[in-house]
Amino acid sequence: MTTYDFIGIGLGPYNLGLACLTEPLDELNGLFLESKPDFDWHPGMLLESATLQTPFMADLVTLADPTSPYSFLNYLKETGRLYPFYIREMFYPVRSEYDEYCRWAAAKLRGIRFDQEVTSVEYDPRASVYLVHAVRPGTFETTTYRARRLVLGTGTPPYVPEACQGLAGDAVHNSGYLEAKAALQTKESITVVGSGQSAAEIYYDLLSEMDAHGYRLNWVTRSPRFFPLEYTKLTLEMTSPEYVDYFHALPEDTRHRLESEQKGLFKGINADLINGIFDLLYQKSVKGPVPTRLMTNTALHSAVHDPATGLYTLGLRHEEQGRDFRLATHGLVLATGYRYRTPAFLAPLHERIRWDGHGRFDVARNYSIDTTGREIFLQNAGTHTHSITSPDLGMGPYRNSWIIRELLGREVYPIEKSIAFQEFGAPEGLVA
Repeated sequence: MTTYDFIGIGLGPYNLGLACLTEPLDELNGLFLESKPDFDWHPGMLLESATLQTPFMADLVTLADPTSPYSFLNYLKETGRLYPFYIREMFYPVRSEYDEYCRWAAAKLRGIRFDQEVTSVEYDPRASVYLVHAVRPGTFETTTYRARRLVLGTGTPPYVPEACQGLAGDAVHNSGYLEAKAALQTKESITVVGSGQSAAEIYYDLLSEMDAHGYRLNWVTRSPRFFPLEYTKLTLEMTSPEYVDYFHALPEDTRHRLESEQKGLFKGINADLINGIFDLLYQKSVKGPVPTRLMTNTALHSAVHDPATGLYTLGLRHEEQGRDFRLATHGLVLATGYRYRTPAFLAPLHERIRWDGHGRFDVARNYSIDTTGREIFLQNAGTHTHSITSPDLGMGPYRNSWIIRELLGREVYPIEKSIAFQEFGAPEGLVA
């Protein structure tokens, strides 16, 4: 049986980037396992007009290896789209185009196995290897793979608020929006609950087409306002090696507090989209009142579905006024994002993994989570240890460069040490 140098579990953009960067390295024999039948990146949110919130250089490989054949620019060249992209003069790719780019890259790689759902992972101390047990959905055919190291890239599953867990009816999470859109638009009223980019994109999409379908549209958010994504250049320096070093060295309780405070730095709404929503509301208001409501400072506390009428009754509370009220709606979209859950397949390795005081992975600076500090590595899911760099697409190649260095014991792709103009911590001694 083949023993791989490492196995990547899950194939989102980060592990796909790792696959691209390790493909040309003869010293590494890696394998990537994905439960889905092919690459599938947020299909429910591939709206025609939606773009990434990061520039095209934040692709799978460029910020680690600008010469890689798996770059976004090479994808454009091979598909005859480079000049149109150039003439477009916009840094931000269309989201569906980014998905096609990732599919293009995945199709070129040899070390990917789709239709492999990992069910459990064990450690064999006699052979010093991990045994990765997987099943093929549909046929239930089982396979066991062996590897010296693991890279976890299972991503973050959809998050449903406690008030809506087990809710009857046809409420939809934003991850399934496109599939449910046609049915939603047959209803008398639709309510979007959420505060981030996905909520804004769905609201704009439904607002654009409301005249053709005649529904009423609500947007409910707990946030005190529609926060724009903070994208000024000195703030962007927080996605830097220096800030990772600074943040990771802070006490755990301080990091835990900052993690909550910094959500607006990567979960805000694109400013152009906020302005576009206002402009669209204004255009529609010329003909009279627009049948829509935008409610801020409003938290969802309960939800009940009446199968006889098809109505949802939402129990809401205005946070600043402390007032409770209810809202009736026929359609409900929970644009409530995603939250990381520790994969069940890691249960046999619990004692081999480091945990922090809040029960989460204690992620080392080199992105390892195991007690040896060199065998199990984590993609994403580290905002509590590596701050906003964890979910940032542009920092994926940087993290993968670190992981590859840990796997090989040498630096294949140069890893930046210092790029920021500002200082994040207090200097030592006298400052002149």
